[in-house]
Amino acid sequence: MSSTNIETLAETIQTARHIVAFTGAGMSTDSGIPDFRSPGGKWTQVKPVMFQDFISDHESRYEYWRQKSEGFEEFGTAEPNAGHRMLATWEKERGLSGIVTQNIDGLHQAAGSKSVIEIHGTAREVQCLRCGFRDKADDYCKYFLREQKVPACPACNAGLLKHATISFGQPLEASVLKAATALVRTADLMLVMGTSLVVEPAASLPVTAKQYGAKLVIVNRDATQHDSFADLVIRDNIAKTLTAIEAMLS
Repeated sequence: MSSTNIETLAETIQTARHIVAFTGAGMSTDSGIPDFRSPGGKWTQVKPVMFQDFISDHESRYEYWRQKSEGFEEFGTAEPNAGHRMLATWEKERGLSGIVTQNIDGLHQAAGSKSVIEIHGTAREVQCLRCGFRDKADDYCKYFLREQKVPACPACNAGLLKHATISFGQPLEASVLKAATALVRTADLMLVMGTSLVVEPAASLPVTAKQYGAKLVIVNRDATQHDSFADLVIRDNIAKTLTAIEAMLS
């Protein structure tokens, strides 16, 4: 980790008035939650269930619930790491206006962040696609693991129940994307962390921020397609980087 880059980012944070963080799976790897696309990541082990297959095919719904229920065991007990906690502190003390996250693990909120837009939804809850019923996911995942049956919606008993996340092939909620876009347009500093920036339309949000005058900083283990567009790129661990910056600011 370059001390010069850390000093530069610390100075940028100190002078920024509206910081927006944009986070992906790399934000939560220090909490024990594996990412998706890297070698050995989630999608090298299982094939994600497409939304249309979930809608039309019982076997696909069963596979979806198997993956989600087993995955819930992985992150159900996960705790926020130092990076999550640092962003929550910066919301209170350093001008962080809000977080747009691709993550579905709820760890930003668990760390104390208040202004969080979950652009891909949350795996902490389930939702009925017919009546809109929502509930915490814990009991439904436990039911599936115990009974090996896809749970039914307890409200209407007819709609398809799935996690309140955006599946592959499922469009983002227009209101959520609109809120995320509005937030990043207010930023004078866009801090992108732990995302490969390949999933659209979310991956274009840093570009929008830049077009509206924000400085763009990317903290990520690997290169992204927007690195050449950024004002600063730091290739290092996120929690370590944010902790070093806070120490310098303090």
